[in-house]
Amino acid sequence: MRLLLYIIQKEFKQIFRNKGMLPLLIVMPVMQLLILSNAASFDIKNIKIAIVDHDHSKMSRELQSKFSASPYFNVTSEMQTAKQADIAMQEGTIDVILEFPYQFEQNLMKDNLVHIPVRINAIDGATAGVENVYITEVIRSFSQNILTSTFHQSGNQYTLLSVETIPSFWYNKTLNYKTYMVPGILVLLVTMLTLFLSAMNIVREKEIGTLEQINVTPIKKYQFIIGKLFPFWVIGLVVLTIGLLIAKLVFNVPIVGNIALVYLFTALYLFLVLGLGLFISNNAQTQQQAMFVAWFFMVIFILMSGLFTPIDSMPVWAQKLTLLNPIRYFVEMIRMVMLKGAGLKEIQLHLVVIVLYAFVVNVLSVLSYKKVN
Repeated sequence: MRLLLYIIQKEFKQIFRNKGMLPLLIVMPVMQLLILSNAASFDIKNIKIAIVDHDHSKMSRELQSKFSASPYFNVTSEMQTAKQADIAMQEGTIDVILEFPYQFEQNLMKDNLVHIPVRINAIDGATAGVENVYITEVIRSFSQNILTSTFHQSGNQYTLLSVETIPSFWYNKTLNYKTYMVPGILVLLVTMLTLFLSAMNIVREKEIGTLEQINVTPIKKYQFIIGKLFPFWVIGLVVLTIGLLIAKLVFNVPIVGNIALVYLFTALYLFLVLGLGLFISNNAQTQQQAMFVAWFFMVIFILMSGLFTPIDSMPVWAQKLTLLNPIRYFVEMIRMVMLKGAGLKEIQLHLVVIVLYAFVVNVLSVLSYKKVN
């Protein structure tokens, strides 16, 4: 135990002796969390819309004002012809074309039915779908107002019945997308930092030639491995703490559940990540090679974690493949605890999977390390 403490002390001194390491460990995660949490959003705002009004009636101008008043739309211009609007969309200066046909108001008052052509730039299919929902909602609200106004002007004595929906938003009452993204991005940063540092740890000793000196000492294998990885385990928990403080103080992300569950899960999860980094480091010959291999795994883990795209939207084979992705379980767990207030019973499956995963990975990592005298 005494020898193990000396190894851990040596690793901490080596980490803090490097002047470029402190910004990497503290400043980089803080800046990335602040920037990515504001940039990684699926909210669609400032939709550039062009109006082609062939009717120039009171109702067409009223519907235009509905779009102008919406915070999601930016009415860039009113064009004279549909051809001009099509050219502008091809140039990429507008996203949506709203065209009012001739006799728009007259047909609406006469038949209570009129078709409004809407053309949407659908290069990004997901964005186009959201824009279509926004446009449909604005037109639906306008139609409801017209129906109510016409009913009252007709002098009908009967009451106009309407169905009103009153949604109740659970877990994210303000519909703030940062509330959903910040916990997931924090998981990503903790994973990336600890994986990259542990992956380059032993291979760095190979490059500078100190690994051969360590191998001829009476240090046992488990002492060397624990001593090399324990500092990064502590650093991972420190980064988690800083990230949780930023999430609460800067982004006002609620922490409904027991924060001790987050730390318990993270402590076990870091054993898995550090074991994977050790396995990469044992089999790599240079730090550059270790970095490329670690980044290869990270890209797959990130894209198939459900952080940016829902797992339910993936093909069936991809959904089954995500069961091997450790980040998936961490992202689900931290959102369940922080936003839903889940307890140990609700996350026990995630906890069991991570423990089993960590055990297998660390056994393979220890076996792959060969101490040659």
